[in-house]
Amino acid sequence: MSDDTFDLVVIGSGPGGYTAAIRAAQLGLKSACVEKYPTLGGTCLNVGCIPSKALLDSSEHFAFARHGLEAHGVRAQVELDLGTMQTRKAAVVKELTRGVEGLFRKNKIERLAGAARILSPDQVEVASTDGPRIVRTRRILIATGSKAAALPTSPTTASASSSRPTRSRCRASPSA
Repeated sequence: MSDDTFDLVVIGSGPGGYTAAIRAAQLGLKSACVEKYPTLGGTCLNVGCIPSKALLDSSEHFAFARHGLEAHGVRAQVELDLGTMQTRKAAVVKELTRGVEGLFRKNKIERLAGAARILSPDQVEVASTDGPRIVRTRRILIATGSKAAALPTSPTTASASSSRPTRSRCRASPSA
């Protein structure tokens, strides 16, 4: 097999994609994972579930410090520092995305940076800033995940801390 031939190419590095690539590698398949964003982990790890849970955890600590400590005889003036909460959230995301990168290295999964296009049942083109690269594969797994759809009355926004869009434009469906 040449360097551009794999047993499995996974398109998308979210929770479904990265776990599939890791398991395939553990089972002995030469695996690659295509991701168009700069970090692994998909929407959940980068802008969805994990960042939301990190902020929720911080806000629960704030609420307990502000309202729950009095029951224990502790009185304190508590202030919210949103900047510090955002910094902690970013650190949590960074640690976990680095963890996925480490699992890729450990399991010898090749990360292909760029947008994937399936050319045939055994060829995937990866378009990156370095130009297109065509890889051959015995199997292709599409794990591109999801994106939130904007409501027609809601503006489209982009996350200030990420190059990943937080909402995508949707077209109104034709009426039935």
